[in-house]
Amino acid sequence: MQIFDAVALGEPRLTRDGYLVADAKIARTGIQLYRGKEADPENRHGFRDQAVVRVLRPESEVFSTDAMASFAHRPVTNDHPAESVSATNWKDHSVGITGNEIARDGAFIRVPMVVMDKAAIDAWKAGKRELSCGYTCDLAFEPGVTADGQAYDAIQKNIRGNHLAIVGRGRAGSECRIGDMGAPENGQSQAPVHQGDRHMTLKTITVDGLPVETTDAGIAAIEKMRGLLTVADKALSDEKAAHAKTKAEADAEKAKKDVENEDLKKKVVDGAALDKLVADRAAVVTKAKALDPKVVTDGKSNAEIKRAIIGDAANGQSDDYVNAAWDMKTVDAANDSVRDAIRTQDHSMNANDAWNDGVFAAAGVAQLKKGA
Repeated sequence: MQIFDAVALGEPRLTRDGYLVADAKIARTGIQLYRGKEADPENRHGFRDQAVVRVLRPESEVFSTDAMASFAHRPVTNDHPAESVSATNWKDHSVGITGNEIARDGAFIRVPMVVMDKAAIDAWKAGKRELSCGYTCDLAFEPGVTADGQAYDAIQKNIRGNHLAIVGRGRAGSECRIGDMGAPENGQSQAPVHQGDRHMTLKTITVDGLPVETTDAGIAAIEKMRGLLTVADKALSDEKAAHAKTKAEADAEKAKKDVENEDLKKKVVDGAALDKLVADRAAVVTKAKALDPKVVTDGKSNAEIKRAIIGDAANGQSDDYVNAAWDMKTVDAANDSVRDAIRTQDHSMNANDAWNDGVFAAAGVAQLKKGA
């Protein structure tokens, strides 16, 4: 698999002969995104129809001795050629050459270079600053997850440099430039990628805080996934809110039922209490009927019966007042009943005395009365 990565030249200078000399970062580690038909054109691994294939460039491969050495003494080109650079076409494409002091610089490979072609140097002066590293590699479809939690589908192995191209926008981003470190347009870096007879532009975008290189199709797929994730996140948030509301309503209903159950428990009476309630009811009804035979007691509470007997005097008064008035009224009624019984007895005795006197007088017998 032939790939082109982009980087940048650092602190360039022009020699007395007009050559452009600089140290350049030309390759880096990380995850890069490819279209499925690019990474797996024959669908041997089932990725051809995938929108995006995540390819890892591990440190062990990027900084291996053979990989780093392969970028020494490589031709520098003005843009990527449509073919790999070799001894047969070197004169057609080369505008300079890389040196042999290859070194690691953080996540990058740094290499010295010299550009000797005037047209290429003029293009650099006009602002063509970034570099794109052309190389070949073996693509091993071995999925996994990086130490920082980034998933990938395949790994680049046996990376070998072929050439280094001066480009307007490089795949490895604005850190891989010749000279000034101005940010690329729209925050995206781009570089052409060749595979077979296909040619495409790769761009660098930020995904979850990490830079990722991919094609326009890859960017579209990522943005689509971002949109789907946003929709899914909102749906999940709405579902959680609905669940919380339902639970709150259920908890409130349960609390209400618990209160009602407690009230019902308090209203349940035992046998002795029930007997007392019946006795109290009977006493109230009996006393009320004695005081007013026409009073209505059916469907009335004890308090309502008492108020009916007390009459207007109970209006606006508390239950305690009514109970006190009731007690007084029933006591008075009891006393009146005793007096009525005594009067009835005296009247009966007087009547008998009168009858007895008449009987004796008719018989001509005078009855001697007490005190006569």
